[in-house]
Amino acid sequence: MRDTTLAGAVIGQDSLLKQAALVLGGTMFIALAAQVSIPFFPVPLTLQTLAILIVGLTFGARLGAVTLAAYLAEGAMGLPVFANGASAPALIGPTAGFLFGFVLMAWVAGLAADRGLTRGVVSTAVVALVASAVLYIPGVAWPMAVAELAGIGGKWVGTSAGALWSGWVAPFLLGDVVKSVIAAMVVTAGWKAAQARKG
Repeated sequence: MRDTTLAGAVIGQDSLLKQAALVLGGTMFIALAAQVSIPFFPVPLTLQTLAILIVGLTFGARLGAVTLAAYLAEGAMGLPVFANGASAPALIGPTAGFLFGFVLMAWVAGLAADRGLTRGVVSTAVVALVASAVLYIPGVAWPMAVAELAGIGGKWVGTSAGALWSGWVAPFLLGDVVKSVIAAMVVTAGWKAAQARKG
């Protein structure tokens, strides 16, 4: 059977032990990338989303989403895995929508990988851009309205659309493009290496 994901092509995903190792390795990779940051407020600029794209594009939809759910669980348990060493309090803070959106981001990237759309640099970069764009939906919905509905308080709750655009979206768009291209190059190089090894 033809492997549809890079992880499947390289090490296989045919056992629970391999899947658990991929999830653990993926969460560690994302946690390390999250610590590489440029301080912005309220949303820091990190390498976290680059790592999430690589995980989703490499693992596929199901395992990618499980990896991000495990990552959130690690943070909820108090491990300092989020940006700037943050943990559980971040899950109700201003960036909580982005944190929960990471699961969706990995799933979208992984779904494209499962369907064989991530073999070329251009197609993979487009997929990564779409996954990056999807992240903004829960990311901005949380401070705009969802946090208030959930009974969360703070100066950032009920932020206007204009303020969200200028402070939470626009500063990160160029970075999203660059990260999408880097993720595409990494994953495409991985496929070439896997094919060369089999050849």
